[in-house]
Amino acid sequence: MRIGIVCPYSFDVPGGVQNHIMDLAEALISLGHEVSVLAPADEDAPLPPYVVPAGRSVPFPYNGSVARITFGPVSTARVRRWLARGDFDVLHVHEPFVLSLSLLAVLSSRGPVVATFHTAMTRSKAMAAAQGILQLVLERITARIAVSALARKVQVEHLDGGAVEIPNGVAVAKFADAEPLPGWPGECRPGEGGTLGFLGRFTEPRKGFPVLREAFVTLAEQRSGLRLLVAGPGDVADLHEGVPPHLRDRITFLGMVPEEEKARMLRSVDLYVAPNIGGESFGMILTEAMAAGTTVVASDLDAFRRVLDGGRAGQLFTTGDPMALRRALAELLDDPDRRTELSACAKQVVSSFDWPVVARRVLEVYETAIEATHGRVIDEEWIEPR
Repeated sequence: MRIGIVCPYSFDVPGGVQNHIMDLAEALISLGHEVSVLAPADEDAPLPPYVVPAGRSVPFPYNGSVARITFGPVSTARVRRWLARGDFDVLHVHEPFVLSLSLLAVLSSRGPVVATFHTAMTRSKAMAAAQGILQLVLERITARIAVSALARKVQVEHLDGGAVEIPNGVAVAKFADAEPLPGWPGECRPGEGGTLGFLGRFTEPRKGFPVLREAFVTLAEQRSGLRLLVAGPGDVADLHEGVPPHLRDRITFLGMVPEEEKARMLRSVDLYVAPNIGGESFGMILTEAMAAGTTVVASDLDAFRRVLDGGRAGQLFTTGDPMALRRALAELLDDPDRRTELSACAKQVVSSFDWPVVARRVLEVYETAIEATHGRVIDEEWIEPR
C-alpha cells in the first residue's frame, strides 16, 4: 500500500505528535508498505529518508502550548505537488483542524482520507466559530481515529460523528532494552535514597512541574540520598526556582535529549513522575516509562487513569497536590515489592500499545477507508479491534 502521512507540526522541534508519526511510519514500513511523510521542516534539516520537508515553520499558540506550523499559498503548492507525486492509496492526516499542512492536504486530496485526532479540547467556542471551514474539512474525511476516549468524545459531542479509538503506540523493545545512564539510578535504600524522573517542558504550566518540585524539596529534606533527574527544554535557573541552594546539587538537568537518550533516561530512575495538571488526552510518556520497566506515579487525570488501567499499572495521586505526591513517592520508595508489582502489571498493559499491534489496527482503518464511499465517516462500531 502507498501511504501518505501529513504532520501539522515542525519536525525541527521534537513533540508527541511528531514522534507518533515517525514511529507509525517506521512500523508501517517494517510491515512492507511504502510511506511518505510531509511535515514542516527546513530544507537542510536532518530528517529520516521517508520525510519530505515542507519549509520553515512559524510559532502558533495552540492547546496551552506553542505549535510550530506552516501555512499559506507556498505551503498549498507544496502539498499539491507531494500528493501528485505520491499517488497514494490513502492519505493519513494528523490534527486536520490545525491551521497547517494537514488541513491543506485534506482540502487538496481527491482520494480516501484518514484523520487522527490527538487533542481532547473540552471547549467548543473556537469550533463553533470556525464551523464553516471545519464542516468542509469533515466532508472530505473518510475515516477518523482518536488516540483516546477523551479525543473521541470531542468527535461525538462537537463534530457530529464518531471515531475509531486507537491509542498512541510505543516501541516497547527500544525502551525495555535501553541501558541506564552511567551512575544511575543508584541505590534506593528505605528512608534515604531513590531517584525520581521528569521529562518534558518544565516551564509549561500544564505539565505541573512545580507540583513535583515542591514535593521533591519536602521529601529531600528528609531523605539524604534522594535525587531528581530532569530532561527537556528550558533553563536551569527556572528549574531551580524555589529550590533551596543546599538541595540544588541533587537535581541533575540533562537538557534536551534525543530519542535514544530518552529511553536511557527512563531506565535511570526508580520512579517516573507525571505531575500534569490538565490538557492531556493520552499520556505518551507514561507508556514509554512503562515500557522501560520504571514505576509510574501520575496525576489522577482521566487520560492517565485510563493508560494506567485505573491505577493497577501505576500509582495515581490527587492532581495538583504536592503533599499527596510526596506521600505517594515516600511510600513507593520504601516499598520495593509494590514497585515490582506495579511494573509487572505495567508490562502486561503496555504490550497492547506496542507499535506492531497499533500499526495493524491503523491498517484496518486504511483498508476500510479505501473501500468506503468517499466522504463517509467510519464510526467506532464499524471496525472491531483485534
